[in-house]
Amino acid sequence: MQNSEAMALSAALLAVAGELTQRIHDGVVARGFEGLRPAHGFAFARLAPDGATVTELAAHLGVTKQAASQLVDEIVRKGYAERLPHPEDARARLIVLTERGRACTRAAEESAADAVRVWGEVIGEGEVRALWGQLARLAAQGPIRPAW
Repeated sequence: MQNSEAMALSAALLAVAGELTQRIHDGVVARGFEGLRPAHGFAFARLAPDGATVTELAAHLGVTKQAASQLVDEIVRKGYAERLPHPEDARARLIVLTERGRACTRAAEESAADAVRVWGEVIGEGEVRALWGQLARLAAQGPIRPAW
């Protein structure tokens, strides 16, 4: 593949990723969850299973503990998460999603499904599944981080 083709492919992938992020965000807002930025969704993805400490969230997002702490302050203030005593470390606090935060996560999943459904209308469901398989082989293992 020539350099110009590689750049065109890179640009197309970035454009699709940006559009997908925006469609998910727009779908979340349309479902009544306001006051959030797409970056919050990356935090919600880490908090959704069992919660996390600020340190764990910072590592997941690739930011400083101070930045993660500010993000946590924001989502707690907006009612999407809460701080609980950590069950194994008395010095730490566990950040978990509230029911509102879990509902927002479900809204994001629905919005993602809506966006991917459109791809199926454009290139066919079989091609979307094939694309998923190919991208899964290429994707780096680990957390998906926002582009700060």
